[in-house]
Amino acid sequence: MVEDLSSPQKFSTARVTLKFQGASVKETAVMAAIKCNDAPAVRVGYRVVKIDPRYFRPTEVETLLGDPSKAKQKLGWTPEITVQDMCVEMVKTDLSEAKRMALLKKHGYEVNISAE
Repeated sequence: MVEDLSSPQKFSTARVTLKFQGASVKETAVMAAIKCNDAPAVRVGYRVVKIDPRYFRPTEVETLLGDPSKAKQKLGWTPEITVQDMCVEMVKTDLSEAKRMALLKKHGYEVNISAE
């Protein structure tokens, strides 16, 4: 399933709406609406996505499409979860980590946040 990334984009699992601004390498996304309490440090208007050209691969391609049929045929491999489920897991993990960092910071501990 491919989702439309037009502005604003709704991420039902995270219960937030992002508004994309700009184009190409100048495109950013800001929080347009938040319908949860999972990330109390994030506010409407915060920029949450910014493209950093330093991370472009030298031979970047426009579209990467995978076909797992060869792995299934030769190795007997089949995916255990869908891409959507994997994204849900990633978002939940990021939110959990953000809550942990916020709690540590609230209680006076130094918090180092990696941008990688």
